[in-house]
Amino acid sequence: MKCRLSTRTVLAVSILVLAPVCTFGNDKPYVVLERSGVRAVIVNNQAVDDKVLPGHREGYSGVALLTRRGQDRNLFVPMYAGLNFEHIHDGTVQSREILFEPRNAPMAIKQADEHTAELHQPPTPHWQLESWLRYSLLEDGTIEMTLECVPRAKTFKNGYIGLFFASYIYQPESLDIHFLGHPAGDSSSEAKWIRGVTPEHGVRPTHLAFDDQREFPHDTPFPLTLVFNLSDYRYREPWYYGVSHGMAYVQMFRPQDQVRLSQSPSGGSSNSGNPAWDFQWFIPQYEVGKRYRFVMRAMYLPFESTEQVTKATAAHRAILQK
Repeated sequence: MKCRLSTRTVLAVSILVLAPVCTFGNDKPYVVLERSGVRAVIVNNQAVDDKVLPGHREGYSGVALLTRRGQDRNLFVPMYAGLNFEHIHDGTVQSREILFEPRNAPMAIKQADEHTAELHQPPTPHWQLESWLRYSLLEDGTIEMTLECVPRAKTFKNGYIGLFFASYIYQPESLDIHFLGHPAGDSSSEAKWIRGVTPEHGVRPTHLAFDDQREFPHDTPFPLTLVFNLSDYRYREPWYYGVSHGMAYVQMFRPQDQVRLSQSPSGGSSNSGNPAWDFQWFIPQYEVGKRYRFVMRAMYLPFESTEQVTKATAAHRAILQK
């Protein structure tokens, strides 16, 4: 490990900060993190084909492999990834290359410490959005993902930034997700466990928070059908889980981030049996040069029941509530 002194400018407040940055030797496009029986391989958007990540496709950054002691099967589709930074958009119709710009723009990776990997994407060619994604394995093996991003130019025509993250799940027995919620338009209803089902890609795929009344202007039709097509339900608490091969994959969020939960039974490929368990984050009324921050946690654990998952995740959800 080598440590060097780097200069970083915090744009939002224009303060020059000097901080020691330690880098771990790494000449590969991925970093292997292991803690408390959990193994997570973080990758940039380059293709990889070796013993660690055989057949991993170009364009899919994030958690390429996630296993836990007792379950050596990768939760995610091996050629794709989980917690994958997939879309930047402003609701306008653009080419596929621009809508999928996080896949295509250069992205660097480094190991920040023993349990943390960081992806850095310089300002992207079209949107001019610079981003840093940190994936940290916490003491109990939970992943904490932190996104920081800075819009470098006024390129978003509708005044907001839309960001989309996908997790491609490898052949689970059930394609569905589970969250506490109620029917849309009936906020007085008691929250109950909802089994989120969507019949096909882009049909009723996105679940909003019960108090999310935000409207984001967009072109009709907008080509990313998961983004603005809403389900018949609202969630009451900002977390959800799905089950695959006896394991629960839980994604937990901060209430103030007002994430939108999205799902697809096919991940965009018909009859694949590989669903996408996704989420969206919007930055309304963005300012050029301002740094924005988003935090979420993902836990991978043996599944026994909804009650067991609720109890096992309680401490993490409480922290995100603060």
